[in-house]
Amino acid sequence: MPKTLAQGFEQFLVKLQPTNSEYLKSVAHKSSVSRCLINNWAPTSLFETGSFGNGTGVRHFSDADYFAICPGDAFCDNSAMTLRYIKETLQGTFTQTLIEVKKPAVRISFGVHASEILEVTPACFHQLIDTPGGKRRSYFIPDYEGSWMVSCPSAHNAYVAKQDKRLGGKLKPLIRLVKAWKFYNNVPITSFYLELRVTKYAEGRTVIVYDLDIRNILKLLHDNELARLQDPMGFSGYVSPCKTETRKRESLSKLATGYGRAVNACACRIARPDLAFEWWQKFFSYEFPAR
Repeated sequence: MPKTLAQGFEQFLVKLQPTNSEYLKSVAHKSSVSRCLINNWAPTSLFETGSFGNGTGVRHFSDADYFAICPGDAFCDNSAMTLRYIKETLQGTFTQTLIEVKKPAVRISFGVHASEILEVTPACFHQLIDTPGGKRRSYFIPDYEGSWMVSCPSAHNAYVAKQDKRLGGKLKPLIRLVKAWKFYNNVPITSFYLELRVTKYAEGRTVIVYDLDIRNILKLLHDNELARLQDPMGFSGYVSPCKTETRKRESLSKLATGYGRAVNACACRIARPDLAFEWWQKFFSYEFPAR
């Protein structure tokens, strides 16, 4: 059992790290999905994006995200129709598998665990764009309104990686901790928003202390009422925290509770570390280790 909070967080982070078997399960389905799309839709190649690919996934909660790169003439003008067609194409091959449209992707549930779920986002090359990390390939992908938006996952991954390196490899674990709070408490804030928001916050830090920085991040989210975030890379416009206003209201309520617990935990971190452990257990729905 951990003696100090620092030990508690390090032990918790080991628990949150996706296992190699989880990753292998997600990769195992990639070739069959790619083959189905090539044979029944258009020349397609899949490349990994999202939390698994960026090293910020949470065990049992993070699924595998892929961009399905294909020629633009395979798309409909309406992106919702494209997603529906891809769903029907995949369903024709994987007849016993639950497949759903979850904008901006098609979600394929090969099993009950997140590691056995693939989210495939149709994408076509847009152009090379200049970013603070150099030139990167950008793509058109579906938005939430039936149109198309520009995305550049490699630029965002490089942005996170640069700050993580500057902070001694502690930014990605911090992102993983904040995502764990989201998952364990069913908070419907998008993982992409949290990843960018935490990284933007970290730009102003010189050192990461997990408990204090979690409190500070929740304070930031609470005080700005989950305001949209301008894309730090400067090409995707504003990133919304939630897919609907209903989800945003639910998130704000859970955020207030989480922030209060983080404040209480940090208030007794020196004088009453045993009590601080109890508050972090409440914060993480009792998944945090006991002292």
